[in-house]
Amino acid sequence: MEESKKLLEGFIPVAKATAKMFGPNCEVVIHDLTNPRSSVMFTVNNHVTGREIGQSFDHLVTTVLRSEDFKEDYLAGYTFVTEDRRTIRSSTSLIRDSSQKVIGAFCINFDVEALNQMQLFLNTFLSTQAEVQETQTKSDDEIENVEGIVDQLIQQIIENSVHPGMKRHEKIELIRFMDEKGIFLMKGSVEKVASLLGISKVTVYSYLDEIKNKSR
Repeated sequence: MEESKKLLEGFIPVAKATAKMFGPNCEVVIHDLTNPRSSVMFTVNNHVTGREIGQSFDHLVTTVLRSEDFKEDYLAGYTFVTEDRRTIRSSTSLIRDSSQKVIGAFCINFDVEALNQMQLFLNTFLSTQAEVQETQTKSDDEIENVEGIVDQLIQQIIENSVHPGMKRHEKIELIRFMDEKGIFLMKGSVEKVASLLGISKVTVYSYLDEIKNKSR
């Protein structure tokens, strides 16, 4: 853990330089994925999305790892919309240790709302058409890489949370967290979680049903 922390801290000057280079609309976040439930370990210009140290990741599984364009441990140029309806253009690169285990993520979030307004004006003024990008299908090796990363996340989340005498409501809360982070969108994740928690797949599904019923 100490080695991982030092390795991740080595990216802080890169984060500061990136934010300085692109200005106040550019937020950089470093995640410590050895502690997934409180993964945010460093932010700069965090007014862009409001990311705070100690928070967890949001788009890593649902948007980054599941994208057909996620290759070679990075995804560049994906977008999401904030609660106040601003468009954020992002890039995420994974960080591995000397044994090639994923230990972190380096994320750049750029508020492009002003640029979007400018582009809308130029498109209207010049009658240009938006360029459509083609996506490519992941190879078997890339799919295996993503599945391995999610397996590591699951293992780290459970290792950091499970304790002797863990109560049912604590297990449900753990399942809720993983569901919110998109873990169960990945193939084989229910089986992996059930095995590590020492419960059946049926129990995991019943917890998920209970969570969904309470959220209605």
